[in-house]
Amino acid sequence: MNFASDNTTGASPEVIRAIVDANDGQTMPYGNDDYTAAVTERIRDLFETDADVFLVATGSAANSLALSTMTSSYGAILCHWLAHIYEDECGGPEFYSGGAKLIPLDGEGAKVDVQQLKAHAGRGVGDVHMVQPMAASITQLTEMGAVYSVDEVGAVSQICKSHNLKLHMDGARFANALVALECSPADITWKAGVDVMSFGASKNGVLSSEAVIFFDKSMAREFEFRRKRGGHLFSKMRLLACQMEAYLKDDLWLKNATHANAMGQRLKQGLSGLAGIEFSGAFDANMLFPKMSHDLIAALHADGFQFYDDRWSDGVVRLVTAFNTPENHVDAFIKAAQKHSGA
Repeated sequence: MNFASDNTTGASPEVIRAIVDANDGQTMPYGNDDYTAAVTERIRDLFETDADVFLVATGSAANSLALSTMTSSYGAILCHWLAHIYEDECGGPEFYSGGAKLIPLDGEGAKVDVQQLKAHAGRGVGDVHMVQPMAASITQLTEMGAVYSVDEVGAVSQICKSHNLKLHMDGARFANALVALECSPADITWKAGVDVMSFGASKNGVLSSEAVIFFDKSMAREFEFRRKRGGHLFSKMRLLACQMEAYLKDDLWLKNATHANAMGQRLKQGLSGLAGIEFSGAFDANMLFPKMSHDLIAALHADGFQFYDDRWSDGVVRLVTAFNTPENHVDAFIKAAQKHSGA
């Protein structure tokens, strides 16, 4: 029973069926097909704006290529030090931008501290000896499972606008955040000041399809060339587009995220109050970061439960629920934790 990540599970059956169905027949390549056109319009409708939309296969490609259009090779991108772009993409943003520097900031719950953002947003501007701040990136929901509220995104955006920085949102778990917030996709993105978004789907039931959404369309043309040059313009784009189409159809993406969040809440409720387990900080969606005793961690691993426990502060583990996490897996984890804690 695996709670290490929502990447450990497969894809929704609806997505797999969509790939099989789209595989029949012939259509024009490189995104010049009806599937890609339909998905573009669907995303525009969803976000209530005439954005430019581009599909890629991975979240790292979405983030790195998007950020490469938002900064120059001598630019700086401000982000949290736990951000995926900083810790988990092997220098992808730096590579695709030709050398832009990521400046890591602190902040509770992996949310960028606005005072630090303000201090760095204008640092070195015009100084030929220093990288020039050009963009900021926030993650929704964050790498510590917290959600940016509409007002929090707006506060980040205001600082960016006052210093002529573009704002990027890494939406790898955007669906989970949206379900927790109970707001519209538009409210938490472009209406709050986001310029470009990586719209994640792979962690929530899709095989290999992510969207880069340009609310600020002035950068979109450059992205087309960067995507091609970077090797991410798929010839059989319909097989990416059909996945995204199935993901959005009949609100599958929200149903999947709702289940993942519900399983996360079920897990937290079952573990709260047990000896050897301590919760702190925000829990808004499908990722939990409780602190456990080393004996309890070892016992749970011995029982066959998989989860990460070696990346954060001493004793802190990460438990993630997915779009198809069975209730009985959650209940089994809780029961094992109760047994080993003496409850």
